[in-house]
Amino acid sequence: MNRIDQKFEDLRESSQKALITYVTAGDPELESTKALVLEMAQKGADLIEIGIPYSDPVADGPVIEKAAQRALSQKIKIKDIMEIVKEIRKASQVPLLYLVYFNCILQYGGEAFVSDCKNVGIDGLIVPDLPFEESGELRAMGEQYDIRMITLIAPTSKDRIQKIVQGAKGFIYCISSMGVTGTRDRFSTNFMDFIEEIGKYSDIPKAIGFGISTPAQIRQLKDYCDAMIVGSAIVKVIEKYGDSEGLVQKVGEFVGTLKKGMA
Repeated sequence: MNRIDQKFEDLRESSQKALITYVTAGDPELESTKALVLEMAQKGADLIEIGIPYSDPVADGPVIEKAAQRALSQKIKIKDIMEIVKEIRKASQVPLLYLVYFNCILQYGGEAFVSDCKNVGIDGLIVPDLPFEESGELRAMGEQYDIRMITLIAPTSKDRIQKIVQGAKGFIYCISSMGVTGTRDRFSTNFMDFIEEIGKYSDIPKAIGFGISTPAQIRQLKDYCDAMIVGSAIVKVIEKYGDSEGLVQKVGEFVGTLKKGMA
């Protein structure tokens, strides 16, 4: 069974929700990425997104955009990231996903990319700039290699929800608010109606992301869904402590506080 499916099944059996965390590969450098992923898994992250840095991350706010720029300044290649994932897999079976922009996949070669994901131990892909209507070929490759293509749904999807979630696998990424990623003080979305509408057409796990940054927000929203996604808030900690020896510990401590909010 795909590790994503297995993790959600295990959590469901124990009546728990998943914490999904994020790190930009190569920020502050690739060896730190390996250490950060392993530390987050140890401190309670149930699934981990690894962002492949891209020069024009249209779905990301300034925090993750700056992280991508820091990583790209080191001339990091996708092949290098694949090798780091291979190293992570020697130490952990935590479900791993790439958050990757479609142009990166095109430049790498679609089937070569998905095949290499399978070979190194990636379990799922989140491609935020690939419209559902244009995702068929990549989804077919995902099916072939047992890689979950994660479906994203925005509050404005409304009449398109049924169409978009058909055949969704792994989990559904429910975007909390319109706009780009980044921490938020408040949310205007009616999550009960939003998640209930999605649930009419799919029973796979639903995860809320975009803007979740504190244990208090997790406690506020966790009852609406099966998982919470935290990205920019973690990258802020990495930015703050990136040059210090305590970086990995600080990120681990923060993830630990987020995990307590899931209880």
